[in-house]
Amino acid sequence: MELRGGRAARLALGLALLCSALEAAPAGPQPRSAVGQFWHVSDLHLDPTYHITPDRTKVCSSSKGANASNPGPFGDFLCDSPYQLILSAFAFMKDSKQQVSFMIWTGDSPPHVPVKELSTKLVISIIGNMSSTIRHFFPDLQVFPALGNHDYWPQDQLPVTTSEVYNAVADFWRPWLTDEAINTFRKGGFYTQLFESSSSSQPLRIISLNTNLYYSPNSVTVNITDPANQFVWLEGVLETSSQKKEKVYVIGHVPIGYLPYARNTTAIREYYNERLVKIFRKYSSVIVGQFFGHTHRDSIMVLLDEEEKPVNSLFVAPAVTPVKNVWQMESNNPGVRLYQYDLLDYSLLDLWQFYLDLRDANKKNESNWKLEYILTKAYGIEDLKPESLYEMAKQLSVPHSTLFKQYYSNFIVSYDKTIVCDEGCKTCQICAIQYLDYSSYTDCINREAEWR
Repeated sequence: MELRGGRAARLALGLALLCSALEAAPAGPQPRSAVGQFWHVSDLHLDPTYHITPDRTKVCSSSKGANASNPGPFGDFLCDSPYQLILSAFAFMKDSKQQVSFMIWTGDSPPHVPVKELSTKLVISIIGNMSSTIRHFFPDLQVFPALGNHDYWPQDQLPVTTSEVYNAVADFWRPWLTDEAINTFRKGGFYTQLFESSSSSQPLRIISLNTNLYYSPNSVTVNITDPANQFVWLEGVLETSSQKKEKVYVIGHVPIGYLPYARNTTAIREYYNERLVKIFRKYSSVIVGQFFGHTHRDSIMVLLDEEEKPVNSLFVAPAVTPVKNVWQMESNNPGVRLYQYDLLDYSLLDLWQFYLDLRDANKKNESNWKLEYILTKAYGIEDLKPESLYEMAKQLSVPHSTLFKQYYSNFIVSYDKTIVCDEGCKTCQICAIQYLDYSSYTDCINREAEWR
């Protein structure tokens, strides 16, 4: 064991408490009076073609002709989500009776299929379907959505000016957004809006970024310094928030930083990543949380300032879709999550990750969504503030860390406990958690390589 004395005892106690909490867990947390909560869902990826048929190559378009592995009513690991899986996720969230202030939904409704199998009309129809499904389950809940790279046709090619998709989606999201937010969204697929709460003394500002404009495969934005002028807009909004002493949550689909499963690879183009890191460092006292999707995996990042002091907490939520490519060793079980925040300053206190064991659900023909972990209990930290996450990152970095094994199991949403992530795999994870800019990330990778 890499921890000694009192700390080891506290950790052992924490893990024991977590085990007992997981065994006898209620549908969710029982919040204290000064605590607010919100849901986060991402990457629904509905595949309308999903159906059970003896020909395994025809179960879903998203398997791209491969044999579905073990298809059942709630899906298959080689397919995107059947509607029944998405319904079961929202039914679970609704039936859990959690008192939530709002929901964030970080994009990607259409399936992973060849370009010719979709169209602008189909993509619009699927986003409309998912928007009305959410509204059906949560008619009175404030939802803050963000566009994903698949929420366009052709996929990834989101434009820098108004478009048919931006206009149609703006109409779908009108029940949730102000006129000002809708108008901004129509122009570039991003917006900002205040969340006013009766139980908080100050309002929370949501900034929904269109990070797909910075996504490497987006050929529309190649050689554009500031696509759709989103950088200038973002800095203006954050500067105003800073002067007004507002607190901000940033939401988006494609995350900033480095991919935890691909060495030396940012999800967005490196130039844009450096620029965003700079902006987020400058306004780190205003931003109290950042939330993304896209990777389909469960990960954290800690933004450090130039002196390597932790200044921002970032979270990447796992997908509802369980899809993987044939050549991939691992996938993820479907997941949804609940955050707890301090009603006074919107700082993040905890995270409850729920998941559906897909194999078990298909075998029993019923969806039994369960608590996978509570972040503070699983990792023995105080809250989700940057200092706490940085402490957690340090624990994960320790050689042969049992906590890191737990982290990797959570990363793939309990897909397969036998999959091990060590050496090069672990280096990628550890460096991506702590270093979001080119120079510090590269130093980390080189340092880890020298140690081995």
